[in-house]
Amino acid sequence: MILNKAIEKIHDYGVLVMFSHTIFSLSFALISMLLASNGLPSPYKIFWILLAFMGARTGANAINRVIDAEIDAKNPRTATRQLPQGLMKKKEVILFVIGCFLLMVISAAMLNPLCLILSPIALFLMVIYSYTKRFTWACHLVLGITSAAAPVGAWLAITGKISWLPLFMGAANTLWVAGFDIIYGAQDYDFDTANGIHSIPARFGVRNALHISTLFHGITLCLLVIVGILSSHLGVIYYIGLTIISVLFIAEHKMVSPNNLTNVKIASYGINQIISITFLICGVIDALI
Repeated sequence: MILNKAIEKIHDYGVLVMFSHTIFSLSFALISMLLASNGLPSPYKIFWILLAFMGARTGANAINRVIDAEIDAKNPRTATRQLPQGLMKKKEVILFVIGCFLLMVISAAMLNPLCLILSPIALFLMVIYSYTKRFTWACHLVLGITSAAAPVGAWLAITGKISWLPLFMGAANTLWVAGFDIIYGAQDYDFDTANGIHSIPARFGVRNALHISTLFHGITLCLLVIVGILSSHLGVIYYIGLTIISVLFIAEHKMVSPNNLTNVKIASYGINQIISITFLICGVIDALI
């Protein structure tokens, strides 16, 4: 009985923080880590980088659910989430968030002083993102920038200094996430406009928003090509991966239109999970060869 409740609680938290979407930034973080260390870093570094990543990513998603609980309750699409349904209490989730963020800060301290010094900036981005939809249509970009902390942070954890390669990788991560988040947000156009929620679809209309998403993903590919040029470790396999990703981007944007948003979830999440795995496999292989 106790075991079943424990399993059910773990499942609830997994759903709450959308654990299956971890791959979106994990792929960038791992490749950045390998490139920064010219191969596999020490087990010590891998351990603390992964803990920092999981603490940050999990805490950020959980605090988003707390901050957006009232909005989620009004939106028919999100009203079935745990907090609006009362399946979990806010205080419970806030304690969980504090634990996750403490894990991130402790992990940053174990990596190097620069990571610890910069950790408050990462925490600020993780919290402020959830409020941006209340005052700016650029919320998608703030989400992307927050996600980009993963590859930039992984590079800093290994080298203790910044360089152009992780900045270009972070920029690619930013526009990629912002691009598919715009697609996902298109399905809430009616709700957002009626309730004063800011987003690119609500500000510019669904048609223009989808064009902006396409532009973001086109620039993402260009930035990833620059990453390949800057790195001496990335070669043929990496570019094969980018070719596959470009085809997947085309498929993603062909799936949705202003008049047909039926496949929004597949286009924004399903296809991009495949893109993440493709990028991870091809990038890791090239980085380790």
